[in-house]
Amino acid sequence: MKDSFSESYKQAGVDVTAGYESVELMKDSVKRTHTPEVLGGIGGFGGLLAPNLTGMKEPVLVSGTDGVGTKIKLAFLLDKHDTVGIDCVAMCVNDVICCGARPMLFLDYIATGKNFPEKIAAIVSGVAEGCVQAGCALIGGETAEHPGLMPEDEYDLAGFTVGVVDKEKILDVTTQKPGDVLIALASSGVHSNGFSLVRKVLDVEHADLTAPVKELGGKGLGEVLLTPTKIYVKSILKLLEEVKVKGIAHITGGGFYENIPRAIAPGLSAKIDRKDVRVLPIFDYIAKKGNIPVRDMFNTFNMGVGMTVCVAPEDADKTIDLLTQAGETAYRLGELVEGDGEVLLG
Repeated sequence: MKDSFSESYKQAGVDVTAGYESVELMKDSVKRTHTPEVLGGIGGFGGLLAPNLTGMKEPVLVSGTDGVGTKIKLAFLLDKHDTVGIDCVAMCVNDVICCGARPMLFLDYIATGKNFPEKIAAIVSGVAEGCVQAGCALIGGETAEHPGLMPEDEYDLAGFTVGVVDKEKILDVTTQKPGDVLIALASSGVHSNGFSLVRKVLDVEHADLTAPVKELGGKGLGEVLLTPTKIYVKSILKLLEEVKVKGIAHITGGGFYENIPRAIAPGLSAKIDRKDVRVLPIFDYIAKKGNIPVRDMFNTFNMGVGMTVCVAPEDADKTIDLLTQAGETAYRLGELVEGDGEVLLG
């Protein structure tokens, strides 16, 4: 590729040599994600991985894809690009783990107005960090310059993951019964959902994002909002080895009301006492600034709960202990009752 250069294409806004420089700058980040399953490096037409299926009777592939959404605007405003990649990975791997699947690989896609190699490398370093946290390999990706489609200093980031689970170990919500317990895993913040509302309410484009905010423990608004999404993969995989988990919900866009019912069996509802939800300060701050009704908050944000797991009552304490040992903040959130697939937030 050292002889690949087109002055005409560069004049049109696409510098292929900048793309090659980006690849060189990101190689070390990518390499740190590689597991023994990876074959070869980056730069080919496809990423190669030979999955370890030892002990599986009937392997099933589970895929997930997502982006970072308008949270990326915060990265632009703060000129900090090394964390949104973690969000991108998290939004994908936290979904596939809800089936009980181990994420094996990840690919990213970065579209940008102009390729600034150092910025692209910073973005990919975040993707790589997310992959390390999830235990999956970054085996490829794509960076595309789109001159005239978006401003030169802006970009969008998306990706996808593929995981694997033995068919007999796919989580089965039909095993759920009234009285089963919902365990909350605390979030790290807003994660990567609801930022269109956040940006409107807090007017982040015109706010001082670095000034200390008393309600946020003296941290700057930008620092709190840009906190990466928590990745729960390794904690959940450890839990699945010890406890029969009956369902997992990743609390993303749509908050409690949309996501918890996705992991509940027909004929059941989730009964949750609002006072048992350990709401993070950032959500109280958003609600107050925007005068947002409680239901809208719980229907938009995770409110401090990034994931829920459903277990039998006799397994609840063990589940909390195991998750705590894995580094999570876990607690009883509610229980299942007979119902029509609703969240009953009292």
